[in-house]
Order: sequence, then C-alpha cells, then structure tokens
Amino acid sequence: MLSNWIRVIADIGLFVGAGLCEIGGGWLVWKVRKDGWHWVFFIVGSLVLVLYGIIPTFQSQPFGRTYAVYGGFFIGLSLFWGWVFDSQRPDKWDFICSAIAVSACIVMISVPRNREAGIFKGPDNEIKA
Repeated sequence: MLSNWIRVIADIGLFVGAGLCEIGGGWLVWKVRKDGWHWVFFIVGSLVLVLYGIIPTFQSQPFGRTYAVYGGFFIGLSLFWGWVFDSQRPDKWDFICSAIAVSACIVMISVPRNREAGIFKGPDNEIKA
C-alpha cells in the first residue's frame, strides 16, 4: 500500500513539473506575441514547451489517463500562474472548481487498478501490479 502512495506522490510531482513547463513556456510565448517581449523569450518558451512534452512520458499511468488527469492539474496550475505572474486573483468559483478537478484527478490516479483498467509500468518498463 505504501508503494502505491509513493507512486502517486511521484506522479503528482510529474504532473506539477509538466504543468509548470507547459504554462511557463506558453506564458513566455504569449508575452512575446502580446506584450512585445524580446524574441529570445519566444525561443526559451518554445524549448520549455518541448520539455513539457517529454515529462509525461515518465508517468506510470497509460497515455489517456495521464493526459486526462493532467487536465485537472492544468486547471489549478493555470489559475495559480495567473495569480502569481499576472496578478489575476482567482475568484471563489475558480478555487472551488479547481479543487474539485484536482481532487477528482488525485482519486483517479490513486485507486488500485486491475489489468483491464490499465497497467502501471515503472521506469524499467516492467509491469507493476
């Protein structure tokens, strides 16, 4: 049981890392296009977006579940990013809906699975029950 929670914590860390790369990279590209920032930020943002594409491949979940769960984390991280970097404080409903989405995603990745629901693979590509 403990190993399941270690996997869940590792997966959450990967979701947060991927989210920060996607949102951060996209934000840098946005700033170049919308606010006239120097083109170097466009290159940096693009490279960070490539990193975002790589990080999810380290997940233990199958592709579809990984990206479905990532969507929930993306909601919360996007609101947090806008609050910190663009001073756009989320309202009560943003907080409530984000909490629902992230909570549902944590349940989705933490419940035990059988082989029909999706197999877990570790970094060595061995099947983990």
